[in-house]
Amino acid sequence: MSSEVAQASGGTPETSNTSTPHAFTSGASPNSVFPARFWPGTTPAKKPRRRWDLTLVGIVIAAIFLIPYLVMVLGSLKPRSEILRIPPTYLPHDWTPGNYSTMWNTPETPLPFNMVSTVVISVFATVVVLLVAIPAAYYTARRRFPGKVAFLGLVLVTQMLQPTILVTGLIREFFTLGINDTWLAMILVNAAFNLSFAVWILHSFFASVPVEIEEAAQLDGLSRLQTLTRVSLPLVWPGIVTATIFAFVSCWNEFAASLVILTTPENQPLSVALTKFIGQYDTAWQYVFAISTVGIVPVVILFALIEKRLVAGLTAGSVK
Repeated sequence: MSSEVAQASGGTPETSNTSTPHAFTSGASPNSVFPARFWPGTTPAKKPRRRWDLTLVGIVIAAIFLIPYLVMVLGSLKPRSEILRIPPTYLPHDWTPGNYSTMWNTPETPLPFNMVSTVVISVFATVVVLLVAIPAAYYTARRRFPGKVAFLGLVLVTQMLQPTILVTGLIREFFTLGINDTWLAMILVNAAFNLSFAVWILHSFFASVPVEIEEAAQLDGLSRLQTLTRVSLPLVWPGIVTATIFAFVSCWNEFAASLVILTTPENQPLSVALTKFIGQYDTAWQYVFAISTVGIVPVVILFALIEKRLVAGLTAGSVK
């Protein structure tokens, strides 16, 4: 229409550029018409910046948790006078690695026997927990029986009980059985108080395994026990690792029941032997730090060896 009017008036027809938006003719910026992502060099680098922010936050959180361990390790290499100095020193001025040899050879505290006692009690208690928790969790995950919900609730309630509450009754029972002040008594105590957590963890893992996989294995000629050991256990291996780690660390750090039940110095774990260096009026902090450092080394090594499987067990089911 505009071209016809122009021709009628003797003018030349105006040609409009349809490929250019009208906003361009009004002086508007290109970013007001097209999103910024279509224009190279105009998008800020938000993703790398966010990644650096998360990294910085992670470093700060890790430092908060690691600083106490660093203080412990450095304190084990200081003389007592330097530990008590005010203002405190961060790095040792007088490095004293001999604290470890002096601590290890103290005649009043048989630390080599205490280390062996800690390892034996923790390992065997963890084995007992797995031997009982695996079949119990598998049965509750695969079978329907009267009182199943009540049984699982009872298992969960036992997690609320602590050895300090039942220690008087436990000592009476151990005296009756003739196993008081023995490793066997502490193995049973640690296994009993860590069993409920292991059952709950493994129950959820066994319940997540499709029943059809086990049925196919049984059609191939496997028995129920063979299906459990050859098919189900490999599928729930991250859960087994998680239950093992938590049970082992709990047994390794147990203190209250060991302090009351184990009275012979050679039978006591490191957590109890540590108290021998803490007096009413004086504390040998250099030896306390040294024993604490020695005590966490096996746990750190264990975490380093199975870190990936532990993370897989903790995050299983979080992503679908």
